[in-house]
Amino acid sequence: MQTVQQRRAALRDRSGRDFEAFSNAADAVARIRALYDEATSLLREAFRRADARQPADAVYPYLAMELDDAPPLQDDRFPFGVLLEPGFYGTTLTRPDLFEGYLTEQIGLLLRHYGGAVLVGRSFRPIPLPYVIESSVTDVTDDAIRGLGQRFSLPDLAATDDRIANCSIIPDADTPRPLSLFTAERVDYALARLHHYTGTQASHFQRFVLLTNYQRYVDEFRDYGLAQLRDGDEYERFVEPGDIEHRRGAPGEPGDGKLPQMPAYHLVRPDGDGITLINIGVGPSNAKTITDHVAVLRPHCWLMVGHCAGLRRTQRLGDYVLAHGYVRADHVLDEELPPWVPVPAIAEVQVALQDATTRITGLSGAELKTRLRTGTVMTTDNRNWELRYGALFTQINMSRSIAVDMESATIAANGFRFRVPYGTLLCVSDKPLHGELKLRGMANHFYRERISQHLKVGIETMRSLREGGVMRLHSRKLRGFDEPPFR
Repeated sequence: MQTVQQRRAALRDRSGRDFEAFSNAADAVARIRALYDEATSLLREAFRRADARQPADAVYPYLAMELDDAPPLQDDRFPFGVLLEPGFYGTTLTRPDLFEGYLTEQIGLLLRHYGGAVLVGRSFRPIPLPYVIESSVTDVTDDAIRGLGQRFSLPDLAATDDRIANCSIIPDADTPRPLSLFTAERVDYALARLHHYTGTQASHFQRFVLLTNYQRYVDEFRDYGLAQLRDGDEYERFVEPGDIEHRRGAPGEPGDGKLPQMPAYHLVRPDGDGITLINIGVGPSNAKTITDHVAVLRPHCWLMVGHCAGLRRTQRLGDYVLAHGYVRADHVLDEELPPWVPVPAIAEVQVALQDATTRITGLSGAELKTRLRTGTVMTTDNRNWELRYGALFTQINMSRSIAVDMESATIAANGFRFRVPYGTLLCVSDKPLHGELKLRGMANHFYRERISQHLKVGIETMRSLREGGVMRLHSRKLRGFDEPPFR
């Protein structure tokens, strides 16, 4: 019978090789970066040679930590950076250039809480060729791809999933416990998709994300971002789809006018805590798709700021809806996060949204309640839900819903699923149950009056959350009883 030490040694040997121990987070990350750069350089060089095969060392780096016993933390209220049980923990890693700050923070927490050392080495997982030289293989033929597949590793869907995030992995003494929610393959898959859907490189994304469903918010955000570069010194760049970068006194070249499916715009701070706005369009499928991929960047928060249908007689066009609960009739996440799982409101986000609304509108107390209503939002996958009024009457009434949209519950549910703090502030654009339909003239007046103010509330909320301390945002209510230590 194997001893605990022998079992751990076997896990280490099966997970990777060439391990080195580090008691300093920055040194560990430097080693991770060196291994990744070496592996990708070998892969690029082999690709340039027509007869070469994937080198043995073109593999992802591996990070591990072994814990013999779990001493109590100095502060047991900490929501992450916690090894829940003694054991061997590990994960593959990618793009340390992009995640350097995140990795340094997470490794540093483990070392501070438990002492000892982390292990860095080479995994046995080959890096898929397209994730390293994606731009070089966009025009290859099907025959050439088949040839590459015989000589190089291509993306493997069997190793690209969300089992960790979906709480589907039951701890097993003969299997390493995960350090992170995502494997390297899952991260690389998402990074490639982000560029495809948003038209911008992952390196431009900021850690506070606004999601909207109307182009006019984009127009307003673009004007705001360029004004910030012109008049302020907080932000260093504004980036548009096509990776068009505007800097102070140096506007970017005009784009070709072609926009991707869900264009992203980035107001960039030097520390990465700026604001990214993504126009996800209409519908829960887009909302799930983009948050599936943004999640690997480990943002501090994402917020939905868009339009909705008001369901109460007392609501007026332009009123705000602060969601504190959701009816999940979107169905796109039913398999990953079943509808019986409650999606709680995040208190820090709710307070910040209400406070920001007070500051931007100048309303407070009872006066604020005439324009801001807190309640349940129903998210549906049926754009013409109004035509099913008879069938939905009881559901709407029983759930006490005060608004209907097509994205908010999806965004909140995926935030809960991926441990990303979330929130929703919607603006009433029509009231179909009471004869106030979204007609052209009425909509144009509404848009002129409300878009700018609504967007400013979202931006002010992000500023407030950042200044209040991002560690407070990552609430324990987002984490289960058996969790990877990385947030």
